[in-house]
Amino acid sequence: MEVVLEEKDAAEWVYRGEGAANLVLAYSGSSPSFIGKVMRIQKKAKRNGLERPGSPPALTMHERLLWKDLEDMVTCSNKELASQLYVKHVMSPLLGSHFVDAGMRVQASREYLETVEKNVNFQRPASRVDAAKVDTECDYVLVMADHSLFPDGVQEGETCISVEIKPKCGFLPASEYIDEGNAIKRRITRFRMHQALKLHDGEVSQYSNYDPLDLFSGLKDRIHKAIKDLFATPQNNFRVFVNGSLIFGGLGGGAESTNLEIGDKFETALKDVIQGGDGSRTVNFLQLVAETVYRSGVMDQLLEIQKLDYLDIDGAIHAYYDIISEPCMVCTELGKDKASNRYSSLHSLPLDESLKIVKQFLISASAKDCSLMFSFRPRKDGSTGSPYNNVYLESTNQFYDYKVYFIDLDLKSLKKLEEYYELDKKIISYDAMEDMLYFKNSDLSVYHKHLAVLGNVTICGHLAFVMWNIKAVTWLYHVMSKELQLFIENCSGSGASLFKVQEKVTGEADPVKIIHKVRKFRRSASVVSVGPPKPEEKKDEKKDEKKDSHGLVPYIPKTCQRCDVWYVVAEDGYNNYCSIM
Repeated sequence: MEVVLEEKDAAEWVYRGEGAANLVLAYSGSSPSFIGKVMRIQKKAKRNGLERPGSPPALTMHERLLWKDLEDMVTCSNKELASQLYVKHVMSPLLGSHFVDAGMRVQASREYLETVEKNVNFQRPASRVDAAKVDTECDYVLVMADHSLFPDGVQEGETCISVEIKPKCGFLPASEYIDEGNAIKRRITRFRMHQALKLHDGEVSQYSNYDPLDLFSGLKDRIHKAIKDLFATPQNNFRVFVNGSLIFGGLGGGAESTNLEIGDKFETALKDVIQGGDGSRTVNFLQLVAETVYRSGVMDQLLEIQKLDYLDIDGAIHAYYDIISEPCMVCTELGKDKASNRYSSLHSLPLDESLKIVKQFLISASAKDCSLMFSFRPRKDGSTGSPYNNVYLESTNQFYDYKVYFIDLDLKSLKKLEEYYELDKKIISYDAMEDMLYFKNSDLSVYHKHLAVLGNVTICGHLAFVMWNIKAVTWLYHVMSKELQLFIENCSGSGASLFKVQEKVTGEADPVKIIHKVRKFRRSASVVSVGPPKPEEKKDEKKDEKKDSHGLVPYIPKTCQRCDVWYVVAEDGYNNYCSIM
C-alpha cells in the first residue's frame, strides 16, 4: 500500500535547511520507513511579497528538444519529477551511482504541506521566507537517505560527524569566445570575483579567502588551506553536523565568519568524535576532512563533469539563442561587424551541435552548484570488515569509516542561460571597474601602506595587494572598525554631518568599502595620498626614501572629471574622462 503523508505526520519532520528551490526536512520520528531519511519539499517563488501562480510547469518545448533522448523525463508532468529523473539518468551515471542518490517520490496531502510550513517558518531565514513559500499544490515530496548519517543510523555509544561542502567551479575557463574585456575570467575564479560583488551588495559580511582552485588542486597542502578558509568564512559553502544535527554553519542562508565564541563552541562539540586537548580538536578535524577529500578522489570526478562547459557562458549563450530561434541579444548589443567576426562560427553550427553545447553547459552548471557530504565515524578498536572506506588521522592515531555523496544535483532550466549571462556581466564589470589598481612595477607582489580618504573621514588603515598579472592588482578585503562602519551606515546623506565628522581608525580598514558607502550619499570620496605620514623632523628627505623597501611607486586612482566616480585605469590609458561612459 502506498504511503500518503497526512497532517498528523508533519510533527515528525524537522527543519534542516533550504536552497532556492526546496525546503529540506529531517525525520525525527520512529517509523522504520523514514528513519535515516530527509525530505525535499518544493517551494513556490514570490514576487514583491505575492505568490507566483501555480507550480512550475513541466519541461518547455525547447527543453523537451534538449533532453529528447530521455523519454520518461520529457513526458513527465512536473518539473520536480523531471529533476529527479535527471539526477537518476544523467548525473548518476556521470558521477557514479554509488555517490548519487536520486531519491523516491512519496505522496503528500495539501494539509501536510500547509502544516509543515507553519511548523518551520520561524526557523527559516527571513530572506528565504520573503522569497518563497511551500508549494501546496504539489501532491508529493522527494524522500532520500540522510547522508549526514550512515545507513544503519546512530548506534548507541557512537557519534557520526558530517561535513557539507559546496565546492563551486574548480577551473579557469579558456574559451576562445571570451571577449578581451572579460579576460580577467581566465585568471581569477568566478567565486572570488563574485565575492567582491556580494560584499558590495551586502549579501555577505566578509570576503572569503576560499579559492576553489585550491580544493580541486589534488595537492594536500592546498586542499588543507581550502578547508581552513571555508571554516574561517563558511557563508553557505561549509556546514557540519553531529548525529544529523547542525552544529556549524547556516541553516537556510549564509553563516557569519568564525569568531572566537563560535570556534570555542565547535571545539567543545567535537569532544566525542575527535581526540585531543582543548584547542587541537578543530585543527585535527580540519586535517581529517582535508585528508579525506584528497584520498577519496571525488573532486577529480566532479571537475571532469564541470569541464563539460568548454565554451563558457560567453560561447554557450549564442547556441542558446539558436535553439530558441530568437535573434541573439548578445550579438545585437555588440554590433553586426564585431559579432560576425567573433561569433559567426557558433551561429553557423547545425542544431544538434547547438543542442550538445547547451546540454553540456547545463550539466556542468549542476556540477558547479552541487554539494558534497562527507560523513565520518570513529572505527572501533580492532574492528574489521567494514563495508566503508577508512581514513587514518595520524595526529590522533584514529581510524574513521567515511562515505561520500553528491547532493543538490538539480536540473537547471534552459531559460537560466540568460540569467547566467547577465550575472556574469555584472560580476565582471564590477570586479574590473571597482577592484583593480594598476602599478608601474611588474614585480609587485605584496604592498602595505596607509591610505587617506576625502570627505574629512580620515582612514589610517592597513592595505594589502596581491599580484594577478603584470599590471593588475586586486584588493584583499580588510575589516573596518565597527565604530567606523556604524558611522558610515548611520549618515543620512541629507545633512552635512558626514563632512563635519572626522573619524580615525587604527588597525585594518577597507577603503573600497568606505568609498562605496560614502557614494551612496552623493558625496565625493577619492584617494588623495598613498604612503605613510611624512615625519615632521625630516623635511629634506631624498626622493628615493619616499619609495618603499622594494622601490615601488603606486599610482593614485583617478577621479572622473565629468561624473566624479572613482575608478582606476593604467596611466597611459587615462584620457581625462571615464573610458566606460
